[in-house]
Amino acid sequence: MSSFTNRTLLITGGTGSFGNAVLNRFLQTDIGEIRIFSRDEKKQDDMRHEFQVKCPEHAEKIKFYIGDVRNIDSIRPAMVGVDYIFHAAALKQVPSCEFFPMEAVRTNVIGTENVLTAAIDAGVKNVVCLSTDKAAYPVNAMGTSKAMMEKVIVAKSRTVAQEKTKICCTRYGNVMCSRGSVIPLWIDQIKAGKPITITEPTMTRFIMSLDEAVDLVLFAFEHGQSGDILVQKAPACTIETQAKAVMKLFGGKEEDIKVIGIRHGEKMYETLLTNEECAHAVDLGNFYRVPCDKRGLNYDKYIKEGDKERNTLSEFNSNNTMHLNVEQTKQKIAALSYIQERLAER
Repeated sequence: MSSFTNRTLLITGGTGSFGNAVLNRFLQTDIGEIRIFSRDEKKQDDMRHEFQVKCPEHAEKIKFYIGDVRNIDSIRPAMVGVDYIFHAAALKQVPSCEFFPMEAVRTNVIGTENVLTAAIDAGVKNVVCLSTDKAAYPVNAMGTSKAMMEKVIVAKSRTVAQEKTKICCTRYGNVMCSRGSVIPLWIDQIKAGKPITITEPTMTRFIMSLDEAVDLVLFAFEHGQSGDILVQKAPACTIETQAKAVMKLFGGKEEDIKVIGIRHGEKMYETLLTNEECAHAVDLGNFYRVPCDKRGLNYDKYIKEGDKERNTLSEFNSNNTMHLNVEQTKQKIAALSYIQERLAER
């Protein structure tokens, strides 16, 4: 954490699950200041009171900025004096984006363009943007907007930021117990004596914790080069396996599982690394790095020089990664602080 000593970190969309996880990780370190940028004053007020109670001796490090990434003029004042940015502001719900695709474009694509433009103009040293597995081979509006977001990030790093601002992107799968995710819904259904609703039992998803999401962003911050997309080698499980794991922790009968069908825009499995990206991806052990293609638009010289040999990696998706069984999934879920708090309610 020495890179953050006395530094100022800005988190866009900072009142969300990721922002809370970063605060829990950083607040008691020697970081100088953490700025929370979002458009919801109620969530900011709730967060302010929560951390005043939780960490009264460090809460003064948190500064709150009301604004919207769609409006660059509201972003610029929050950038003054900022060293680093974690860009987490986004529309993330697949069905909502299907019904309102232009809202996804305005937040996920134009909003990212605004954040990066303001960051470069303000001389921010390092920006890490958060993307999703849905950006790889996208079939829904949310994934398509995130795919375009990634293109904006890579283009900015190649043509505008250059050596002034390092811009990286992380791509990961479902974060368990994050805001709007399915596990809290299942727990509420069990506690209310209602059936657990699942979309499609054989659907597979990558799963990771909020702490692992923060770890990936910090890895990108420390080791990524400008224009990189960083991917963690995450395990996966079926939706049915995940539901059964939650039921083992909170009760309920398997016959109470109710299949409601795939929602608007959902895929049967998700991809973290496409075949095309595998051609030049770098295996870093627990992570993959997809470097930015630094070639210009003049392809004549590449005809003369030829192409380098392709990597032997193949598409990395939630069907061909390591699959957790019910017991392994239960253990991974049970380790989450949110789950421990919900279990304590009983």
